Amino acid sequence: MTIDSLGHSSDPISAVRHAYQSSLHLATTRGRDRSRAVQAMAMALERQQDEILEANTLDLEASREMAVPELILDWLKLTPERLQATVQSLKCLGELSDPIRRVMNATYQLNLGQTYCQLMPLGVIALIYEAFPELGAIAAGLCIKTGNSLILRGGSEASHSNSAIAAALHTALEDVGLPETTLVVLSPDQGTSIRELVTQDHHLNLVIPYGRPSLVQQVVRQATAPVLQTAMGNCYLYWAPSGRLEMVNWMIADSHKSQPDPVNAIEKVLVHRSHKASSALLELWKHLREQGFDLRGDTELVAEFPHAIALTEDTEWDRPYLRKTVAFRTINSLDYATSWINDYSSGHADCIATESYQESQQFALGVNSASTYINTSPRFSRNPKRGGVFSLGMSNQKSHHSGLIGLETLTAIKHIVQGNADL
Repeated sequence: MTIDSLGHSSDPISAVRHAYQSSLHLATTRGRDRSRAVQAMAMALERQQDEILEANTLDLEASREMAVPELILDWLKLTPERLQATVQSLKCLGELSDPIRRVMNATYQLNLGQTYCQLMPLGVIALIYEAFPELGAIAAGLCIKTGNSLILRGGSEASHSNSAIAAALHTALEDVGLPETTLVVLSPDQGTSIRELVTQDHHLNLVIPYGRPSLVQQVVRQATAPVLQTAMGNCYLYWAPSGRLEMVNWMIADSHKSQPDPVNAIEKVLVHRSHKASSALLELWKHLREQGFDLRGDTELVAEFPHAIALTEDTEWDRPYLRKTVAFRTINSLDYATSWINDYSSGHADCIATESYQESQQFALGVNSASTYINTSPRFSRNPKRGGVFSLGMSNQKSHHSGLIGLETLTAIKHIVQGNADL
C-alpha cells in the first residue's frame, strides 16, 4: 500500500488504481450523502484555516527564495478572504440538486423497447495545476458532488498549502464515511512526474490541466488519457464603429477583476479604423493608463500614441499576458476582426462592443469561441451566488466540452434500454 493515511502517494499506478476502486463505491452513493460530504469539506477548511494559511506562508517564503515569477506568487498567495470564498463556494455547491442519475429523453428509440438517458459519473479525474492552492478543494467538491474520485497533482511551489488543504478534506471524508482514496494527492516533491500520471488511461477517465499555457500543452502532448484543456487570458474585444467608449472601457477593466486568475481578461482589442480618426481611442487609453494598465499597439498606432509599446504580430497576438496589459490593433471590418480572432484568440471568451444588432449576431456566429459576449464584460467567477452555476474554469476545447467547466462537464451520458417485448 503506497497511499498514506492522508491520501498521499508517490506512485501514480497505485494512486489511479485505488481511486478507481473508490469511484465504483462513490457512484452508488446517494446524492444527499455526497452533498453532506461537500458541506463537511467546507466546514473542515473553515476549522483549519489558520493551519492552511501558515502552510501557505511557508510556500510563499520558499518560492520567493527560489525566485518564482511574480505571476505564480500572485496565484499562490492565499488570504483569509480568498479561503473564505472557497468555503462559501463549497457550501453553495453542497446545496445544489444532485446531478447524477438525472433522467433525460434519448435521441432515439428502439423497437420493442424504451430508451432513456441518465447522467453518470466519469469515474476517476486528475487535476494537474500550478499554484492556486484552493483549486484542489474546489475540484474535490465538484468531483464528489458528481460521484467521481479525484487525483490532485499540484506544483512544488504550493506543496505545503496543498498538503494542509488535503488534510482538511480527508478529515471531512472520514467524518462522512467515504473512502480516503476518494481523494488522492500525488506529491511532486517525491518525484512523481506528470507523464507517469497522464498515461494511466486504463482507469483514468479525464485529466484537467490548469495553469499557464506551457503546462496545459505539456499535458496535452504527454497524455494518453482524455484531456480537457483549460484556457486563460488572451481574450479579444472588437470595438465596432457604433460601440460606445464608456462600454469598451468598462468591459476591459471589469474583465480583469476576476482575481487571482484572470480567466476571461480582455488582453487584445481590435479597433475599427473609424475610432482612430476620433478622440475616443486616445480617451480610452487615458482611462486605462489611470487604472494601471500597460498599453501596447501595432506600429501604426504607436506612431500616433507614443505612450504605448510597439509589438509585432508573430510574437504576442496569440499569447496571453496574464496581467493588466492590453494590446491594440486597427482593422477595417467585422469580417477581418472575426478572421483575426479565430486565428489568434485563445478561443474561450471573445467580445464585441456594438450598437448594431446585425453586427452582434454576425460576430456571435462567426467567432469560433466557446463563449461570445455582446456589450457585456466576460469577467469570470467560480464563486457563484446561492443556487448559481458553479465552475472550475473555462475550456476552449470542442471534442469533450467547451465553455464553463461545471458539474455536467464531469458526467457521462448512459443510454438505458428497457425491453417490453412479449416473449
